[in-house]
Amino acid sequence: MVQRDLNDGIIPSGDDTTVAQLVEKYVSLKAGVRESTQSSYRYVVNILKKEEFGRRRIDKVRLSDAKIWLIKLQKDGRGYSSIQLIRDVVKPAFQMAVDDDLLRKNPFNFQLTTVVVNDSVARKALTKEQERLFLDFIKEDDCFCAYYDAVYILFHTGLRISEFAGLTVSDIDLENGIINVDHQLLKGRNGKYTISTPKTEYGTRLVPMTDEVKACFAGILKNRSHPEEEPIVDGKSGFLYLDKNDMPMIALHWENCFQEIREKYNKMNSVPMPYITPHVCRHTFCSNMAKAGMNPKILQKIMGHSNVGITLNVYTHIDFEDVQKEMQAVCSH
Repeated sequence: MVQRDLNDGIIPSGDDTTVAQLVEKYVSLKAGVRESTQSSYRYVVNILKKEEFGRRRIDKVRLSDAKIWLIKLQKDGRGYSSIQLIRDVVKPAFQMAVDDDLLRKNPFNFQLTTVVVNDSVARKALTKEQERLFLDFIKEDDCFCAYYDAVYILFHTGLRISEFAGLTVSDIDLENGIINVDHQLLKGRNGKYTISTPKTEYGTRLVPMTDEVKACFAGILKNRSHPEEEPIVDGKSGFLYLDKNDMPMIALHWENCFQEIREKYNKMNSVPMPYITPHVCRHTFCSNMAKAGMNPKILQKIMGHSNVGITLNVYTHIDFEDVQKEMQAVCSH
């Protein structure tokens, strides 16, 4: 085998490179990526530095070894989405080793779902009734009513939570009913706040407001706090919501807020509210627009999807009752 590798130009022993070293090298070559992507790379590198698998020589890693490691990660309590992220960094790193003639084959060339169980919670849109009940509960709650306008906006604009968190006063055009989306607010593991371009190149867009959304933004602008010193992140200031430290509320704040609202709702109601996050609001908006018959290309533009295929996937989630109603409406003409 060694002689065969030499004959084929494969460097013996993988040049003594460990898995962790290989991934670090791969990551070091990914210049100019977003802060969120850099954060994901650091997350994977840190895991490999702690794992015994990360200390293994790459030429000693077989297909079965790669599968066993990912199975171990799930048994250790890591969720499917985390394992998917790890695999999505390690796999191209090993491919780089193949391309560099350090290895003959990539041991991570397999479908992840054939190895670990996809235990992630499916994104499911709320029904009209669930949305109404959730919003009514927030509006009438003494504590959470302060967030009603924000939650209503998320349900009726399709904004990503990082985009909403990054909105400033200057991004809200109440006169023309337009939301200017050209950035998102992020916070790295080092605690640093950053302004980044939207998730995709199509993320930069103008989102129209309904009259109800316009009223919600007017309420937010009227009631927003005015600290002695406005926080400035990469030159932007005038953020709509601030935390107790007078810094902009980030996605994690809103995720926790939604969890607390849902937990309180479920304690006070016999019929529990399903799993709901800010992204469920976005998915619900997209589903509602699809059910209402909005042109997929227009919906793609509002959502900031990179291609219409992502938008069209929402149409496949429409219930049979909606399909039945649409068919009856079309056939009756």
